[in-house]
Amino acid sequence: MPFMVLTSEYLSIDGIDLSEYTRKAELAVEVEEKDVTSYASAGWKVLLGGLKSGEVGCEFLQDFANTRIDSIMWPKLGLVVPFEVRPTNAAVGTSNPKYTGNILLKEWKPIEGSVGDEATSSASFPTSGPVLRATA
Repeated sequence: MPFMVLTSEYLSIDGIDLSEYTRKAELAVEVEEKDVTSYASAGWKVLLGGLKSGEVGCEFLQDFANTRIDSIMWPKLGLVVPFEVRPTNAAVGTSNPKYTGNILLKEWKPIEGSVGDEATSSASFPTSGPVLRATA
């Protein structure tokens, strides 16, 4: 059974490779649970899947210099933009699928941390529309 350690994850937001700033990226998708239980179910719950949703959670190493992460993300606040995330920065394939879609940049934390911490910025961006998985 193969195992993997994430050492070169790829993250692109609005067509910009942000892997150099990214220390954590995760994609979570879920389906609403709809209870359609009736008396005919003999005391068992009956569930159907409803609407799907997703979220891209990120932690970035902050950099305030011109053309760096803060100046890239700040003007995009409030926009819906495309994203792509992969387990590695290698070519897309069956062992390195890409997940793509659109996200709403609903938050940005330019300053985050405590005394002595590295300057970071964490955020969660909800998906807008479908999330697709591709291996080619």
